Amino acid sequence: MRLAPSLHRIGNDIVASYLVVAPEGITLVDAGLPGMYADLLRELQSIGRTPDDIRGVILTHGDSDHVGFAERLRREHGVPVFVHAADADRARGGDKPKTAMGPFRLGPLLGFAAFGLRKGMRPQWLTEVREVADGETLDLPGSPRIVGMPGHSPGSVAVFSPAVRAVFVGDALTTRHVLTGRTGPGPAPFTDDPAEALASLDRIAGLDADWVLPGHGPAFRGSPADAADAVRKVARG
Repeated sequence: MRLAPSLHRIGNDIVASYLVVAPEGITLVDAGLPGMYADLLRELQSIGRTPDDIRGVILTHGDSDHVGFAERLRREHGVPVFVHAADADRARGGDKPKTAMGPFRLGPLLGFAAFGLRKGMRPQWLTEVREVADGETLDLPGSPRIVGMPGHSPGSVAVFSPAVRAVFVGDALTTRHVLTGRTGPGPAPFTDDPAEALASLDRIAGLDADWVLPGHGPAFRGSPADAADAVRKVARG
């Protein structure tokens, strides 16, 4: 799906990944679920590109529904995979704390499970990653900058690309709660430290962007500050 010139999404409102497309190549933000590799190939074909045009994958964090097909790209096409140092072990399949599932509705929960069954919920963990840090600008298409967003996980990050005026937030917030089906900006489920995640929203509020793009839910067209305010209102109840 083309969101804007040079900005594409694969997947859907249940699980999504994003492409920043430039003449010199492509940056992929998150890798969804393993079976979304076929979606990636279709999107690349639609714009006349191939996996060999991908210069790097940036993971917003190390959970299985974001690691997805990253190892396949690394193994088959030599694409480097970047993740914050605090989530590097998680992206390799290391221990993850158990979090309370919280409220849910049967329909959305079954929809999430069904999508996972179609696209492969069995993790394909990374065997090699390149660790990045808060504030680092990577030498990749779109000049993506790493913005530390601890809370959902210790190494959760947002990825800010001024070239496409977008901030990719992973699970720092959601615009479609996968367990309840609620739409609009709100806190993401399965968060390690919900209070820290809310505090981290300050890290994106000042960014000059037109898009806030989560790992779950539709694209938010508006400022990061507006998205952050909306999440806080939901959290306050």
